[in-house]
Formats: sequence, C-alpha cells, structure tokens
Amino acid sequence: MQLLNTRAAGVLMHISSLPGNFGIGTMGKEAYKFIDNLKRAGQRYWQILPVCPTGFGDSPYQSFSTFAGNPYFIDPDLLCKEGYLTKEDLEGTVWGEREDKVDFGALYVKRNELFLKLFKNFGAKIPSDFVSFCRKNAFWLDDFALFMALKDAHNGAAFYEWDKDIAKRKPEAVVLWSAKCRERIEYYKMLQYFFFKQWYALKGYANKKGIYIIGDVPIYVARDGADVWSNPSQFKLDENFCPIEVAGCPPDAFSEDGQLWGNPIYDWDYMNKDGYKWWISRLKAALSIYDVVRIDHFRGFSGYYCIPFGNTTAKEGVWRAGPRMQLFDAIKKELGDLPIIAEDLGFLTEDVYKLLWDSGFPGMKVLQFAFSPDCESAYLPKNHIPNSIVYTGTHDNDTLLGYLETTNECELENAMRVMKVKRKKDIPKAMMKTAMQSVSNTAILTMQDLIGLSSDARMNTPSRESGNWQWRATKKELSSKNFRLLKKYTKKFNRI
Repeated sequence: MQLLNTRAAGVLMHISSLPGNFGIGTMGKEAYKFIDNLKRAGQRYWQILPVCPTGFGDSPYQSFSTFAGNPYFIDPDLLCKEGYLTKEDLEGTVWGEREDKVDFGALYVKRNELFLKLFKNFGAKIPSDFVSFCRKNAFWLDDFALFMALKDAHNGAAFYEWDKDIAKRKPEAVVLWSAKCRERIEYYKMLQYFFFKQWYALKGYANKKGIYIIGDVPIYVARDGADVWSNPSQFKLDENFCPIEVAGCPPDAFSEDGQLWGNPIYDWDYMNKDGYKWWISRLKAALSIYDVVRIDHFRGFSGYYCIPFGNTTAKEGVWRAGPRMQLFDAIKKELGDLPIIAEDLGFLTEDVYKLLWDSGFPGMKVLQFAFSPDCESAYLPKNHIPNSIVYTGTHDNDTLLGYLETTNECELENAMRVMKVKRKKDIPKAMMKTAMQSVSNTAILTMQDLIGLSSDARMNTPSRESGNWQWRATKKELSSKNFRLLKKYTKKFNRI
C-alpha cells in the first residue's frame, strides 16, 4: 500500500496531550490505548507534532536538536517494569495542578530529579544494546549530548555566549570539554536511548494495528541548538555565530507586525555545493521516526522571507529565492520517492504552486480558512483535489467551538450556506463531516473537536510567547464514545 494515495482518515493529537499520571503524555499505556481507539474507529493515521526536545517557550518548533527525542515522553512506568526505577521513586511527586494542562515549569524540575535517579541505576545495569545504539546514532548523538552537557556547564547559556574556543568547536577545546563533561554526556545519551527504545516499540505496535504516524519536520531549526553549533557552515552566520538574517513572515491580516521567528536562515548556496547532505540526513532520520513527514512552511523552499538580525518586528523583511526542486531532486536521488505532506499555507505565489506541482507532494486544505466571503478560497470543498490532505484546522488554529466565538458573522453565514446548515451551533459537526466527505485522499480531524472542546484546549496561538502547547485530554475525554462520530463518518465516506 502506498501511503497518502488512497482514501483514509486520521486524528491530530500530540503525544504531550495524552492523559496519564506524569504531568505530560508519554509513550506508555495511554498511548497504546489511543492507538487501539484509532484502530476501532477505522483510522489509518495518527498525526503528531515534532517529537524533538522542546526549547524556547516549550515549543516543539524551537528545539535543541532536530534529530533527538523529547525525554519528557519517556514513560516512568515502563522504566519501572525494566527495573531502572521503583514505584517508590515515583510516589509523592506533584507533576502539576491540573490534569488537562502541562505545567512545564514543574515538569522541568521533577523530571530532572527523576532522571538523576534513573542515571544512577543505569550505571549499575547498562543495557547490552546501549553501545550499539550510540554507535548507530553517533552522526548526531555525539554532538547533541556534548552540546547539552556544555549548556549545563555554562548554566544554560546559549552556545554563542560560551567560552570562545568551544563555541567555535576548536578541536582541542572539544577534546578538553568532552573529557570534563564525560558523565553528563553519558546522561544525555542514556535519555535518548530510552526515548528511542520506547518510541520504536510504540510505533511498531501502531504499524501492526495498521496505524501510521504522521510527524512534523519544521523547516527551520533553533538558533541555540546542536544543529547550528555543529554545522555552522550550513547557515548564514557572521564570524561570531550571529545570524545575518532571521526567518519570519511578513505582516498580514492576522498580524500587523508580521511574525518574527528568529531562526537562522540556511545558506542554500553552500548546501547546493555539498549536495544538500544535511537535509538528506535530516529527512532520512525523520522517516526512520515517522511513517509520513509533514514539512512545515513548505513555501520557504520556493521563496523565503527574511528579516535583518536585530529588528524587533518582521515589517522590514525581504523575499529571497529558495532552492526549489534542486533540493527535492537531490533528496529523491538519494532516498527515492518519499511520503511527504507539504504544509503549503500562508502567502502563496505562482512559484510556490509550481514547486508543489513539480514535487508531487500533497498539499493541505484547511476548512477554517475556506469561508471568507471576500474572495474565492482554494480551501473551499469544491476546490479540493484527491492529492491533498484536508483538515478542519491545524495545531495553529482555534478549536471549532473557538472558531464559532472568534469568527465574524459574515464568514459564519457563508460557512452555513456552503455546508448547508441552518444553525450556527451546527458548524463544528458540519465542518468535520465536510472534511470526511471531501475528495481529498486523506482527512485529518483534531481530537479537541471530536471531544467538543472550546478555545481553552487550543494547542498554539502563533506569536503568543507563553501559554501554548499545554492542552491535555483526560482519560474520560478519550473514552470510546468520542470516537463514535469519527467511526461513523469514516465508514460512511469510504475512508475505512
């Protein structure tokens, strides 16, 4: 079966949003139960956000590594079963005050305390496959573990604020600091070992059930991360590792200042000369973690918006040409045809449409963007095509109940007219039905909407610096009854 080419359906919910006893969703029993529920509802896909370690603002899109896994998702109960922790190690820990919200502050303190106990026990019982894991993943793991150990040694400071020799990775400094931080390096390698051990067990279970994982690859990486520190030549930086320009989006109807993301811009000329080796390695790794990859901000490969470093808004940026098909031809030559979804949202121009067409990747149709009465939208159901993925909303959108409360009356009336409903309160259910009956090969609904939650359950509000990424479902909310409508529509519209 070739993924994405036949009618199917799935659910969008990040691992962090799973219920459980440890302050954040993990790869433990609740994840397995969720897969079972997807199977019973006739689903093919579980879509999640990036599983890499969260950085600034607790965002999975600002990570210390594009290759590493998030240790918060390691399940402590599974560690107890393997004898690396005891039940007593878990007793009395308060992971947060609310079961429906992640408290990242409490999590940071308490998880580190628990992982120190784990590391002590790990030293007395090193798994037989730990060395082979480290050797297999050395191409990213060595740099990442050293980077994280160095951040600890520098009290969390960004790498461009470290001692100059190690910030610039001078060989003698790398040798010196590697010896000085040997134990801490081993600690971070241990966490990655347990993450990937639990992850591949979970993914294997999902695949056996006929459930495939769609995961996100952000187009950019964080400025303060192992990717930039270990590969500075791949980015447009000055001699002090300061970005010359940073990424973002121009002002639009949603933001008069635009969006200033702050990520370093790639040096596409350099990447072209070395055959895009970094990108090939990145996607190869991503496709070993996920079954399908959604590339975030796909339009940035055609043309990207960049802002001079130091600006406080995104108003004074410029558009520059991206690598376009040169990049994807190089990737295809090395890795073959890949199951990739192009996140083709935002300001689109003819060159972006051409890149999407030439790549053959399915784009996205988001129904929350479809019903503006001011213009004919490409997201309207009548404009969907089979080679696309239809969503009611993404992780950046409000829930459908929130959409009702924040959207102007003219747009809601247009939505009612197009979807043939008579009452405003019927829009959420009608929008989910519209997605499922679309001609798009793949339809993805969000778990918050299947449960019927308001804006409090929104995952992310772009440009908001805090309060994002916190929503969690409760065990009651993930009971089988909230999958019934999904199962009904999946069967009715031939997506089983």
